[in-house]
Amino acid sequence: MVCGGHGIRYAASVMSHETPPSSRATVVLVHGLWMHGIVFALHRRWFEAAGYRVETFSYPSVRRGLADNARALARCVAAIGGEPIHLVGHSQGGLVILAMLAQGRDARIGRVVLLGTPVAGSHCARVLRKIPLLRWITGRVLGQWMAAPGVIPEGVEVGMLAGTRSFGAGVIFPGLGRPNDGVVSVAETRIDGLHDHIDLRLGHSAMLVSRSCHRAVRAFLETGCFSRPG
Repeated sequence: MVCGGHGIRYAASVMSHETPPSSRATVVLVHGLWMHGIVFALHRRWFEAAGYRVETFSYPSVRRGLADNARALARCVAAIGGEPIHLVGHSQGGLVILAMLAQGRDARIGRVVLLGTPVAGSHCARVLRKIPLLRWITGRVLGQWMAAPGVIPEGVEVGMLAGTRSFGAGVIFPGLGRPNDGVVSVAETRIDGLHDHIDLRLGHSAMLVSRSCHRAVRAFLETGCFSRPG
């Protein structure tokens, strides 16, 4: 199977297989910077309506480092019964997921979807960290990640959904590459090893409440490729 859109094609690995929705499948939702698991309330409802079990992982995104949060996520995953276990991370949450997979992977992990995760660097984060009075709000995680960008692990099908509706921090901090979702540019979401990549007309936070985003995520978790309009 080959996935791709917008002129870029991502070859599926030989491990590619379709995973139909099942009450035995669990989706773990991982929020981003300054957030809480409650921001995934709509996605949780939609997944549950489709027959999935859902867990939301909340973590101290500012006070603890990337490695600590990754270990906490690993413990959360280990405590889940059944299989497969899929992971969906928004923004910084995707970095936590990748850090967890780099530490060691539970054999029950199925597919992973990253939503607006800046795996290839973050212009907004770099600007924030240059301003002493604002540096503290980025927390320890972004500083650690900037020293070691995200890496897609072998043997895991990872899909990336990027937004192209520019609205958010990018307005305050000019210089963010276009297209972007207001916080993360599309270029910052591209990295070697992705199984599939899709751009949607969404802002960074709108991904958390968008039906079209949810449909694309479910399609990837179930088939290994994102659904595309038309």
